[in-house]
This record gives sequence, C-alpha cells and structure tokens, in this order.
Amino acid sequence: MSIRPLGDKIVIKVIEDAEQTSGGIFIPDSAKEKSQRGEVIAVGEGKLNEKSEREPMDVKVGEVVLFAKYAGTDVKIGNDNLKIMSVSDVLGVIE
Repeated sequence: MSIRPLGDKIVIKVIEDAEQTSGGIFIPDSAKEKSQRGEVIAVGEGKLNEKSEREPMDVKVGEVVLFAKYAGTDVKIGNDNLKIMSVSDVLGVIE
C-alpha cells in the first residue's frame, strides 16, 4: 500500500530515537519525547498560486527532515509510523 499526497502535503516515515542511553539505561515509552525527525517518502505536486501555477516543493523524496513537534497527522501503515503534513511544517533538512 502506498500514499500519494496531494497539493503541498508530504509523507514522512518517522525516525524513532534510540530506546537506550549510551550508558545502557532503557527509556520507557512514557518518558520518551515524540521524534521530530523523519525521512520523506512521498511529495505532492505543490500548491497552486494565484496564477494557477504549481509552486516547487522545498523537499525531495529521500531527504531527512526536522519537523514541528505537533505537526501533521499520524498514520500507521503496516509496521511503519508515518506522518502526513504540509511542507510548511518542515523546519529544515538534515544534511
């Protein structure tokens, strides 16, 4: 199953943070913060401007991005935790 985002939406596969600290202590789910990193797996065509032209998207498939803490809609497909969000919720590309 795949998702094709529309307009200025993107689909991100959330990259989960490590469940264990460098000292070997396991972090329970209740103490973890939500991850704000993910890999872009699908990109929409871009939103239409006033002239009915598509604006280019700022991110590409395969890039790892940092997004706002409460951005997007959570979706689970199979074993993958995905987020669908507007490209404007992306704070930056991790290089």
